[in-house]
Amino acid sequence: MISHRNLRAICHASLGTNDVAKAKSFYQPLLATLGIYLVCDYPHAVAFGKGYPEFWLQIPFDKQTASVGNGVHFGFVATSPQEVDEFYRVAMTLGAKDNGAPGPRKEYGEPYYGCFVIDLDGNKIEASYWHQENA
Repeated sequence: MISHRNLRAICHASLGTNDVAKAKSFYQPLLATLGIYLVCDYPHAVAFGKGYPEFWLQIPFDKQTASVGNGVHFGFVATSPQEVDEFYRVAMTLGAKDNGAPGPRKEYGEPYYGCFVIDLDGNKIEASYWHQENA
């Protein structure tokens, strides 16, 4: 048994892609800004995590075209505002679309600092930091 699994509420998340190699080339340098690395690499899927495959990008199991869902997004943990800023900068460099530049969001509360981007497949992703002294 993986010792940290009893501290987790979610095992993993998957986003569909129509081009695994392209998704990998986008996410590998992007997630490295948060200390998240490639842990599984298959022709049909890749997975990233901090030692465990937590975030998957894959061709849909039914072999149909991958699509995005309105209201769906995936948020990554940053350990500082600087990591959020770097995540955003690298995402923009890699061809992501801006969906909310780094900064506080009063509607999410005082501790929140984050950014939002849209990946190459149209998925909405976020990096956020919560100031612990304010949480």
